[in-house]
Amino acid sequence: MLRIARVIFAAAALFACATAGAQPTKLKWAHVYETSEPYHTWSVWAAGEIEKRTNGKYHIDVFPASSLGKESDLNQGLTLGSVDMIISGLSFAARTMPRIGVGYYPYTFRDGDRIQITAMTYYGARHTTSNKNFTDCAGMKGLKMRVPDVPAYLALPKSCGANPTPIAFAEVYLALQNGTVDAQENPLTTIEAKKFYEVQKYIILTGHIVDSLATQIAPHVWSKLSDPEKKIFSDVMQEAAAKATAQIQKREGELVDEFRKKGLTVTAVDKKSFQDAILKNVTFESMGYSKADWDKIQALR
Repeated sequence: MLRIARVIFAAAALFACATAGAQPTKLKWAHVYETSEPYHTWSVWAAGEIEKRTNGKYHIDVFPASSLGKESDLNQGLTLGSVDMIISGLSFAARTMPRIGVGYYPYTFRDGDRIQITAMTYYGARHTTSNKNFTDCAGMKGLKMRVPDVPAYLALPKSCGANPTPIAFAEVYLALQNGTVDAQENPLTTIEAKKFYEVQKYIILTGHIVDSLATQIAPHVWSKLSDPEKKIFSDVMQEAAAKATAQIQKREGELVDEFRKKGLTVTAVDKKSFQDAILKNVTFESMGYSKADWDKIQALR
């Protein structure tokens, strides 16, 4: 019995040493947003929470502000293995799965309460900033307008006679400052975080797309997770998304008044003039979408 006890004790000691010496699996989580934004704050929280709930098995480093590449690079990196996790607009994922991007057709949603997708974070209603004021679609004619390098964002400027110019997110401030472009479009919270209000005179409340961000895990990571680990990752991501969404929605409601206090002109527009022009000039099929999918969303109203 004494010999058996010694063997059991020795085996237990070896197991304890092996466990203590095990190195965590390191993962890279990347996005294009500033460290001051909720998308980063709650990603960092989620990374720490996953490490805690998996007892240190996974250590996740979060890389903000395009430090690992622009948004299209990060989406490609998921398949190449250069990144393991990202937060990114579904408009980029729609390049490979077009149907999920139908919500990016302008004026599909009235507000953020219509987005109820698991592990999605509300990004905000996209508005326009410009050094020229306008109140309808015709007023955009001739504007050089920065948009993301995704077809969904081209619909508004093209339909209204503006000149859409894809520029990497990290380069937009400089492009506005030096006059490479006259205008850009983003949610109010992004206009604040990226300080676009410093180099633009007008904020025009076009509200043309209600945007959201998807937290995505690369296949080479997800396939190796056990079922309990998949649940941990999913649960934490959903919690982080809910917390960030609440923070964004609250701040979005405060910013119109704050921008006016900064001396900017905030202009309401005739949204119908934009919507009519888009429906006339940009077909769903040209963007890779199905009008039947869009009609189903409209039927929910």
